[in-house]
Amino acid sequence: MESRKAFWDGVRAEFPLLVGVFPFGMIYGALALNAGLSVPASQLMSSIVFGGSSQFVTAQLVHEAAPELVIILTIAVVNLRHMLYSASLAPYLKDLSLKWKVLLSYLLTDEAYAPSILKYEKEGITPTSHWFLLGAGFSLWFIWQISTALGVFLGKAIPESWHLDFALPLTFIAMVVPILKNRPMVAAALSAGVVALLAFSLPFKLGLILAALTGIAVGTFMEGRQ
Repeated sequence: MESRKAFWDGVRAEFPLLVGVFPFGMIYGALALNAGLSVPASQLMSSIVFGGSSQFVTAQLVHEAAPELVIILTIAVVNLRHMLYSASLAPYLKDLSLKWKVLLSYLLTDEAYAPSILKYEKEGITPTSHWFLLGAGFSLWFIWQISTALGVFLGKAIPESWHLDFALPLTFIAMVVPILKNRPMVAAALSAGVVALLAFSLPFKLGLILAALTGIAVGTFMEGRQ
């Protein structure tokens, strides 16, 4: 059956990325507990939000007792990239039903987008192409739930003196550096990093919002010049 084959092709394409996602989920689970989130809230965030960067930021902001509006605004800025992912995939998925679009939009993440767009650009679209994205997205979702649960479980045994905050910037550096392939991307990353360092002392992680907006503005400007 073509749909089943496309689904498992998506799972296989996603597998190399799952190796890196698994410890990332465990780190989130441990950090969420250390930040003061309850066990159900920590796990439900992985099931409902399903966004690693958003979950890390939310845990940190909750720990700092940030206002709800600041948390919502920060998450919105962090997830702006998903609008670009959606726009990029839209031409390939435009003929799907609303139910399919809603499901795939929920499963659309950095790791699910990467193998899917490469396949669509290389091979084009078939009546079962969307099953590839479903396989990639669902396998990531499944592993994310398991890794979060393990992190939550192990987090109870991790002393608070074991500061795990360093894991977040290291993880994002490892994710970002390999994709910096042109000047606009490098300029966006460097400008955002500099602003994040300079604005680090701002309350409620507002420096993160400022850094993200700066990176977007610089990247857009550089792309326009090219």
